[in-house]
Amino acid sequence: MSLILNIDTSLETASVSIAREGKIDAMVTNGIQKEHASFLHVAIADLCKQASVELSRFDAVAVTKGPGSYTGLRVGMAAAKGLCYALNKPFITVSTLEAIALSEIELSKKSKYDWESALYAPMIDARRMEVFTAIYDENLNEILSPTAMVLNENSYSAYLEKKIIFFCGNGAAKFAALPLNANAFFGGVSEIATAISILSHRSFITQQFTELAHSEPLYIKEFYDGK
Repeated sequence: MSLILNIDTSLETASVSIAREGKIDAMVTNGIQKEHASFLHVAIADLCKQASVELSRFDAVAVTKGPGSYTGLRVGMAAAKGLCYALNKPFITVSTLEAIALSEIELSKKSKYDWESALYAPMIDARRMEVFTAIYDENLNEILSPTAMVLNENSYSAYLEKKIIFFCGNGAAKFAALPLNANAFFGGVSEIATAISILSHRSFITQQFTELAHSEPLYIKEFYDGK
């Protein structure tokens, strides 16, 4: 059994959750991005009290590694690493893009349509017409590695000619405003905490831990602060 503390401060809404076997038992969120730093440690303490779980009982601590808000990533990473060091617990990092993609994959499974051959392109707003993005298949295999992309009507065209792509995340709206291929669909991801709990559990089961001392957030481009 895995009992994992999951931390996400990478996007506009931050979350702290306690998950058993990849399923959330308890969670608190904060929707004010500039307050993620002050929210985080209080949230962890309150959540553990609410769930009657001592920090020492966690099997691991997981955090989103990015990409995302530069400040938010630093806040979350520092807190998670500090807890792992103090408690001598395994450290797990989760890709924000993978979490967004998995959230959309899970949503598409509930649809009456057969999307088994579709691709998934999570998009994180990086100001103006730029996004942090990647492409995954339905099994979360990486088709396009995480990258920064300035959007135009030809973005993703080589993939859209062959496959349906679900675009999701907070950067998808500005791509939807461009003239697009008929294979472009736009998803409805509203939260990624559930996906983070699934991914952190998978990493725990397969012992895919992140080395504590030299781990860093995945910034891609360091100027982004999410504001």
